[in-house]
Amino acid sequence: MNPSERRYVITFGCPDRTGIVARIASFIAEQGGWIVEAAYHTDPDTGWFFTRQEVRADSLPYDVDELRERFGPVAVSLGANEDDEGGAGGLHWRIDDTGVRRRVVVLVSKEGHCLYDLLGRVAAGELDVDVSAVIGNHDVLADVTKAHGIPFHHISFGTDPASKAEAFAKVAEITDAADPHAIVLARFMQILPEHLCHAWTGRAINIHHSFLPSFVGAKPYHQAYARGVKLVGATCHYVTAELDAGPIIEQDVIRVDHGDATPDMVRKGRDIEKVVLARGLRWHLENRVLVHAGRTVVF
Repeated sequence: MNPSERRYVITFGCPDRTGIVARIASFIAEQGGWIVEAAYHTDPDTGWFFTRQEVRADSLPYDVDELRERFGPVAVSLGANEDDEGGAGGLHWRIDDTGVRRRVVVLVSKEGHCLYDLLGRVAAGELDVDVSAVIGNHDVLADVTKAHGIPFHHISFGTDPASKAEAFAKVAEITDAADPHAIVLARFMQILPEHLCHAWTGRAINIHHSFLPSFVGAKPYHQAYARGVKLVGATCHYVTAELDAGPIIEQDVIRVDHGDATPDMVRKGRDIEKVVLARGLRWHLENRVLVHAGRTVVF
């Protein structure tokens, strides 16, 4: 990375009041920081203020750890606490360094369209991340994963609770060893146990093949066909213990009509799923998604 392209990204949330923008901007200016991107939003329903700021790393005479140390008292004075939940439980503040390459672990099952798309974007340099591992409860996507030089781990899931618990323990071991910035459920088709939902809060991202909150659960396209809908879509959201109810990062839809059978709706829906997942993952990795009270602000 060119030194002039490296950024320190400040994401911040606190109760709204007069002078927040001035206080943050003054602090950065006092440090010699060069702001290259800034965005702000106030939620009138919660009275909460949000901002995302990008500062050129080479404009500061010290590293990101010292920036965090110096910014801490400013954040506390404005009513924020350091975010220790990864951003999905309730955002306060954090500072990230774009010079640290992002790591991703992908969980899959049999359907490969989302994985193919993500691997293609990584290979093309469009998505600048390291895919540390792909974990599948079937092995049908092993060859394409290995063709991209990425380790594939096949873990069989049984039907009884004990075997499922053992399988998820293996998934957690492999995933946690990579210390990923994002765990992507790319049509994984398994429900994460509650303890992993909590452990991976703000990092586990799911693509649901429906425009949530409509048609939650299995076979949403079949549900949509039965209702005669004219739009089908996809939802990228953070994973929570409540099924398909996590904070929504991105959504999109495509039009269908009376001539489309369920397989046609599935085919069109897959196109949307790929795009929505790629957008949501990118925004998450760029620290553009701020979460508060179960809702997101996407800068």
